[in-house]
Amino acid sequence: MKQTARTVRLEDILQAHRVLRDVIEPTPLQHNKGLSEKYGCEVFLKREDLQVVRSFKIRGAYHLISSMPADARKRGVVCASAGNHAQGVAHSCRALGIPGIIFMPLTTPRQKVRQVTRLGGEQVEVRLAGDTFDDAYEMAVRFAESENLPFVHPFDDPMIVAGNGSIGKEILDAAPGPVDFLLVTVGGGGLAAGIASYVKAVSPSTVVIGLEPEGAPAMRESLKAGEVVTLDEIDKFVDGAAVRRVGQLTYDICSKLLDEVLLVPEGAVCSAILELYNDHAIIAEPAGAMPVAALSLLGDRVRGKNVVCLISGGNNDVDRMPEIKLRSLIYEGLKHYFMISFPQRAGALREFLDEVLGPTDDIVHFEYTKKHDKENGPALVGIELKNREDYEPLIRRMRQKGVRFVELNKDPLLYELLI
Repeated sequence: MKQTARTVRLEDILQAHRVLRDVIEPTPLQHNKGLSEKYGCEVFLKREDLQVVRSFKIRGAYHLISSMPADARKRGVVCASAGNHAQGVAHSCRALGIPGIIFMPLTTPRQKVRQVTRLGGEQVEVRLAGDTFDDAYEMAVRFAESENLPFVHPFDDPMIVAGNGSIGKEILDAAPGPVDFLLVTVGGGGLAAGIASYVKAVSPSTVVIGLEPEGAPAMRESLKAGEVVTLDEIDKFVDGAAVRRVGQLTYDICSKLLDEVLLVPEGAVCSAILELYNDHAIIAEPAGAMPVAALSLLGDRVRGKNVVCLISGGNNDVDRMPEIKLRSLIYEGLKHYFMISFPQRAGALREFLDEVLGPTDDIVHFEYTKKHDKENGPALVGIELKNREDYEPLIRRMRQKGVRFVELNKDPLLYELLI
């Protein structure tokens, strides 16, 4: 891959904005009354989930591909993506009338794969390969090199970064007043680098905070090390932001322009997804909901301020909702799983129900771990609470009654094996 420049200039972003005017419609910057009242600040949502491909990725993809010489792209382009970049490339290939071969991880939600196929039509071929974005990326790069085809990087390219930077221009143009805080998700870093490049040049007082999933802190760890590092393992739940390694260009920019990088628990992201859907009729994917989840972590820092949350995408798969709800309940302290060894005597289970469970506690899962001789085997029990405060009284009653138990929520390995 060719060595890229180490920065993106304001004029590069303005040029990208001009190129994109004929392809996309500026997405709205909406004041959200409910979130503003909840957090004591003025919250504005930049709705990139309403983009033509339901995410910001069309901006960088089209800007890069359209800038290629016609003879270089006529045989087709190659990309790797966890979903949204693939949709941007697919839409761009169809608009420009060129072939595209798109590598996506095997773990990509089906909804995103279907969207890529729909947007690209006959111009695009999807190849599922590898368990993570990084696996798909390596395979895509090797294929592009072997076939001598241009590779459309999802984030580490100055044209991608400049295209994403057009969002920053739209935000500041539409904002009714100064933007005090701007919250943006960090995956590979292309979105944060682009927006920060524009916003810090035009409004240097704006605090730009990058947000990473707690289970995939590639930018945070790179900043701590002073160089780009590769994570050994990541939690792939926030698929649009779960990468093991950020880009070199994006690291160079983010290290200079981001005021900080904040880690957001995956459970908080799930709660934000449900809140956006239930209270505000907004369908956000995990990466798109991270800025709203971060509001609860920032607390008094944003009180009384103008805060922009970038909803970067809305490509969520409805099949994931049960997992999202479960993760949210666990994060909120409302659902707890236990391995419980009940005393080997008649009436032990009834005694547990009558004397250990609180009046609003509910058993939502019960499973003996032995198919035979159940009386001598522990049971997997899931208990849902009405309020977080009900947890300590529940534990206290279990201990007072001499119940032998293991809290699976506090043992990641057992939880992963059993739940």
